[in-house]
Amino acid sequence: MAQLRSLNPSRTTIQLAYYCRNVGSVCSGSRNGLLGSVTEFYSSNNTNKNNHGKFSQKRSLHTICAGANVNSNGSKNAVQRWQNPILSDVRCLHSAAQDKQAQVSVADRTQHVQSKEEGVKPQRDPLDVSFNDPIAAFKSKTTWELARAYLVYMICSSEKIVEHNMTLLKIARNVLGSKLFVMLMKSTFYGHFVAGENRHTIVPTLERLRSFGVKPILDYSVEEDISQEEAEKREVESSVSSAGDNEKDAGALPQYHVDKSFADRRYKVSSARTYFYLNEATCERNMEIFIKCLEAVSDDDAKEPRPASDGATFGTGITAIKLTALGRPQLLLQLSEVIMRTRKYMEALVGGQGNVLTHHKTIKDLEKYYASVGDNKDVQQFLKNVTSDKEGILHLFPWSGIVDEDSQLSDTFRVPDPLTGQMRRLISQISPKEEEMFRNMIRRLNTIVKTAAELDVRIMVDAEQTYFQPAITRITLEMMRKYNKDKAIVFNTYQCYLRETFREVVTDLEQASRQNFYFGAKLVRGAYMEQERARAQALGYADPVNPSYEATTEMYHKTLAECLRRIKVLKDCGQDARKIGIMVASHNEDTVRFAIENMKSIGISPEDKVICFGQLLGMCDYITFPLGQAGYSAYKYIPYGPVEEVLPYLSRRAQENKGVLKKIKKEKRLLLSEIRRRLFRGQLFYTPKGNYVPI
Repeated sequence: MAQLRSLNPSRTTIQLAYYCRNVGSVCSGSRNGLLGSVTEFYSSNNTNKNNHGKFSQKRSLHTICAGANVNSNGSKNAVQRWQNPILSDVRCLHSAAQDKQAQVSVADRTQHVQSKEEGVKPQRDPLDVSFNDPIAAFKSKTTWELARAYLVYMICSSEKIVEHNMTLLKIARNVLGSKLFVMLMKSTFYGHFVAGENRHTIVPTLERLRSFGVKPILDYSVEEDISQEEAEKREVESSVSSAGDNEKDAGALPQYHVDKSFADRRYKVSSARTYFYLNEATCERNMEIFIKCLEAVSDDDAKEPRPASDGATFGTGITAIKLTALGRPQLLLQLSEVIMRTRKYMEALVGGQGNVLTHHKTIKDLEKYYASVGDNKDVQQFLKNVTSDKEGILHLFPWSGIVDEDSQLSDTFRVPDPLTGQMRRLISQISPKEEEMFRNMIRRLNTIVKTAAELDVRIMVDAEQTYFQPAITRITLEMMRKYNKDKAIVFNTYQCYLRETFREVVTDLEQASRQNFYFGAKLVRGAYMEQERARAQALGYADPVNPSYEATTEMYHKTLAECLRRIKVLKDCGQDARKIGIMVASHNEDTVRFAIENMKSIGISPEDKVICFGQLLGMCDYITFPLGQAGYSAYKYIPYGPVEEVLPYLSRRAQENKGVLKKIKKEKRLLLSEIRRRLFRGQLFYTPKGNYVPI
């Protein structure tokens, strides 16, 4: 701000030219036009009420132009007289403007942080928990962006257009040609749902989000546009061991074996990105892409100076990853089957259902089961490797070994027969080459998480199909145990449409408590419901999905309430409440309200930094932005990637929006309300300028 106060008239011309470029001036070939942009600056004092408060002094100073004497009510004619000189100066001033604006931007951010250190609270707005305030919802958007959003939602509401959207997109590409097609996409679907083409072009989006109190979850959303036949071929080939499929073996579980009818994992899936294994080199490239995401988030974080008193969570970005991108799916299938067979083995020993942790059996109890074969050296070695504490057995196997790059799956997962003492292998046949592939997958994941820890960025491991999920959760928990020693770096994802979600979350919370690591969880409703139900029915195993939407909501709220209860217990005991970190990833405003009300009722504040909220870019802005502007930890899930390569993602996003918009018309209503308000108040060329600091 001190720099701004000392600006001379020529410097102010640079600032004005820079802002004209940013808000859509003629010189950048954008939609809004220079005249309207300049008019917005000159009339800012008369129209500043649209932001629930005054614009910053910095913006008001831009109404002074090239030493001319124009007051805050400067007329349109005055603006027109200066239009041509400004246009002629823009090109030569462009580079200087960038340098000057960078200096001002850094100074402004530093001032925000200094204010925070001095005890001055950052800008915060009251939260309307009914989420009916269009100004709070869309103050971060230009009017053009609001109109584009409304158009996109209207198109996504058309059954026929959505049903044939991929075909229509391909026709448009062929008719328009590559260049015009890309322009069309950037002006519509791509521009609304995707932040940009690479880690550099997304920076303006990330900066604007942060200025309105919202942080990013980056996701490189490129997918291969392959046929169903190719997808099925790849999946079948990569899901069967070179030793053959042992589905018919005694104790084999059909759920954890590939079935060609469901080999195309894109079938009836909304929003979730799908990876199909090709070779190890592809997995290496995926690892590099995830690391670039981490660097992009870290670069954005670095632009916000962090006071030491604010801790590592201030402004922390997140990167989302999928384990199916990092290794052969066969390995996840086999590991998942091992976990479920272990549960059945334990149930046979002690009776009752559930995993090892829930039975609270001790090593002495286990020794009794093997009393008749207790002299067997293999049995003694097995008992020696069992993980336990004073509350009982935690794990039958040394699971920590699976995150070590030298671990051997075939040697780890063996249990003794209680009658003969002979060691039985719970994992199906796996070759030395496949063992090497597993170690490579773990190496890639270790590299990603280690990089995240070094860059102070969080990793969110996405949920996938139930036949992969036991392995994904187990590996993720071990990564938590390894890396979440001082703060939550690794988060697991739990799908609340599954019948076992509450039990799984409680079990994992117990593991974190008893093994003393920070627990991070993202709670979602889920993305694979139709696929999971159809597969369970076809293969003859129990449907893993809750019977209704209401049951799923009840599961979500029950699980979230338990997490909040445990956080309160930590606070009441004087322990670090941040040992449990939860992301409420939901577009359902009732669920968001449930979280906020429960936080208040048990005394958890946003400043505790244990609960955050997340929604997709381009969806439910009326929830995300009011939360961020009110001081809650709010995130947007940010897809990015080249236009042509993100089309499969956009296609599914259209499918998802169709279903949402049939049930929920609220966002369209709020969009129309805000567009009308701006038109009636002469704010057509409104320029978003946030002054919020993300919590």
